[in-house]
Parts: sequence; structure tokens; C-alpha cells
Amino acid sequence: QVQLVESGGGLVTAGGSLRLSCVASGPTTRVYPMGWFRQGPGNEREYVAHIDWSGRDTYYSDSVKGRVIISRDNAKNTMYLQMDSLKPEDTAVYYCAAAGRLRALISSTGVEYWGQGTPVTVSS
Repeated sequence: QVQLVESGGGLVTAGGSLRLSCVASGPTTRVYPMGWFRQGPGNEREYVAHIDWSGRDTYYSDSVKGRVIISRDNAKNTMYLQMDSLKPEDTAVYYCAAAGRLRALISSTGVEYWGQGTPVTVSS
């Protein structure tokens, strides 16, 4: 069982930046592919970005590409999402996710482990 805990959300004005963190813990020593999803008011949970176990390969949704960077530090068991040029439509609860297979992280149905979420609000 893997536990995921997000932090770093908050209130920011449009054009601002935030860095989200997700710390993984649990009895296993396996390094999982990980990713970020978000769920805005009245919306379904949607894919944002994901990263392979090494941190070498990264993938992004079209809605955030060029504005966010996903990264990880396996020595700290931590994944990050640096978000710049934030827009009001980025307002959502952001969830950390992990799965045994990298490809599974492109859909919420493939996620094996979820964090509790951290809220991000972008004001105009």
C-alpha cells in the first residue's frame, strides 16, 4: 500500500505560480510512475501530467503543456508540479496519483493510489 500526501495548493492571482508537492510513503521500496490529476467545480477528474519512475520521461495534457513542469526526487520520495502562468480555469483540487504501469496514468481509471488532494484557486 502506498500513501500519497499533497501540499502546496493555495490562492493565487492569474499569471502567478505555484509548486505542488506529493510525498510517497509505504512499506514497499518500489518506485512507481506517478502523475497529477485535477477536478474543477462540476467537472470530472482530468489528467494533467505524469512522469516515469526515473524522472526522465514526462508527459502533459494539452491544457497545461508549456505552463507546467512535472519532476521528481526519488531520494526524497517526492514528486513536484511547478505551475506557471496560471489561469482561472486551472482552479481545481489537484490529486497526486501512482500506478504500476506508466501508460495507466493517462486515465483516472488506471490509477492505483490517490492522494487526498490539494486545492488550487486562481483568481482573475
